[in-house]
Amino acid sequence: MLTPALITDAVGRALAEDAPWGDLTVQLSIDPDARLSAAVVAREPGVFAGGPVLVKTFRQVDSRTEVRGLVSEGHRFAAGEVLARIDGPAQGVLTGERVALNFVQRLSGVATLTSRFVAAVAGTSASIADTRKTTPGLRALEKHAVAAGGGKNHRFSLSDAVMLKDNHLVALGATEGPELTRAIRGVKDQLGHTTAVVVEIDHLGQLDAVIDAGVTAVLLDNFSLADLRTAVERVAGRTVCEASGGVNLETVRGIAETGVDVISVGQLTHGAAALDLGLDAVDVAAG
Repeated sequence: MLTPALITDAVGRALAEDAPWGDLTVQLSIDPDARLSAAVVAREPGVFAGGPVLVKTFRQVDSRTEVRGLVSEGHRFAAGEVLARIDGPAQGVLTGERVALNFVQRLSGVATLTSRFVAAVAGTSASIADTRKTTPGLRALEKHAVAAGGGKNHRFSLSDAVMLKDNHLVALGATEGPELTRAIRGVKDQLGHTTAVVVEIDHLGQLDAVIDAGVTAVLLDNFSLADLRTAVERVAGRTVCEASGGVNLETVRGIAETGVDVISVGQLTHGAAALDLGLDAVDVAAG
C-alpha cells in the first residue's frame, strides 16, 4: 500500500539527490517573491499514476504551493490533456519540477503498460500481476502504478509469503516426486494457516507432487501453451495456476486462453517506458 510515510521517504530521497545544497539556478535568477502558475500536460496518451507523489514533491519543496485539478489515479488521458495545475512560489515550483515529473512519468508509464496487458486478456479468466522486478527503493510506488493500470499486486516482499522457486528446490535437494511433496509439507508445518505457499515448477513431471502437498498456488514457469493447458486440466481447480516467463503483449493472450488464473509479468515494472509529460508555465506574477 502506498502510505504517506512511503511517499514522504521516496520524495525526500529524490529531492536530496536532485538539490542536495539547494537549487543554485533559481536562487540566483528567480525573485523569491515571484509566483508561477503551470500545468502538467500530457504529450502522449496514457493512464495516470503518481498524483499523491506529485503533490508531495511540490509541497515538500515549498508548502505554499497548491495543486489543483489533479486527475485521479487510473485516469485515461489523451495527448494535450491537462493533468494538474500548479500554483505557488516560482522558486519552489521550478525546483520541484523535474523530480515531480520524473515520478509521474515513470509511474504513468507503468500504469499505461499494465493497462495494455489487462486489455489483451479481457474476456478470459486470467488476471495480470506484477513481480518483485522493481526499481530498488521504488517498489511501493511501482506496485501502486500497476494497480492504477488495472493489474494485481503479487507479494510485496520476501516476508509476505513462501515462494519456493527452482533454486530453492535444488538447495532443498527435492525437485520432484515424494521428496518434493515431503519438503513442501515440512515448510507448511512451520507456518500458520494464513500464510500462502507458492511453488514454482518448470515441467509437468513436478506437478502432482506439488498438488499433493496442498499448496496455495503453483507457478508454471516457461511452460508451452500445450503444457499450460494440460497443467490447468490436471489441477482441476484444486489450487491457483499462475503462469510466468516469456510473457509479452504478443504472447499474453494465448497464455490467458489456456485457463490459467494469474499471469505474472516482470515487464510491467522493469520494462515500462516513462511517458512524455511536461510542465508548462502559463503565468508569472512578480513579487
